[in-house]
Amino acid sequence: MTTASRSKNEEIPMGTGLGPCVVLITGVMAAGKSTVAQLLAERLPRAVHVRGDLFRRMIVSGRADMAPDEAEEARSQLDLRQRLSAQVADAYADDGWTAVVQDIVLGDDLPRYVERVRTRPLHVIVLAPSPEAVREREETRAKKGYGEWTVEAFDTFLRGGTPRVGLWLDTSRQTPEETVSAILDGLGGGGGSGDAASQAAS
Repeated sequence: MTTASRSKNEEIPMGTGLGPCVVLITGVMAAGKSTVAQLLAERLPRAVHVRGDLFRRMIVSGRADMAPDEAEEARSQLDLRQRLSAQVADAYADDGWTAVVQDIVLGDDLPRYVERVRTRPLHVIVLAPSPEAVREREETRAKKGYGEWTVEAFDTFLRGGTPRVGLWLDTSRQTPEETVSAILDGLGGGGGSGDAASQAAS
């Protein structure tokens, strides 16, 4: 399987959209995934924002959240959540929408997610700000994600344990709006470096 990308010469004028496809935006907690995904969807003419965490919050009783020890039930629920978001994204794309999926999909989960999504093109965007930038964002946001986890441990897992699939962006010094512009440029949507678009997924 490969993540599909547009050729260097195929420019997409700003505002015309990417067409029916799936865009996965992933990264560590507090990387800015939710904000960037929402802004990206708003920049496109026919797009939806599929929030992976919504499927976790739908579980009313018996929910097991992921922890560093990766308990079997928590792992199973994470797997279910990712299967559901892939299915929903495919359903929207089948109906002509650009499905912008936002979730934490790292490590071996990333190539597995690529395999689960039927839709092509599938664009993978990995937000990779520095640990210092993540720590600052975590301190200023209302939602707190890091409990048993540490920023450093998550960053190590991102950079050392996640296959280099898709377009990786160091967003440490970017505003969310600048990150969205970089994504559109990378996918050929801003007249910029289309060759930076999604790489092959092994």
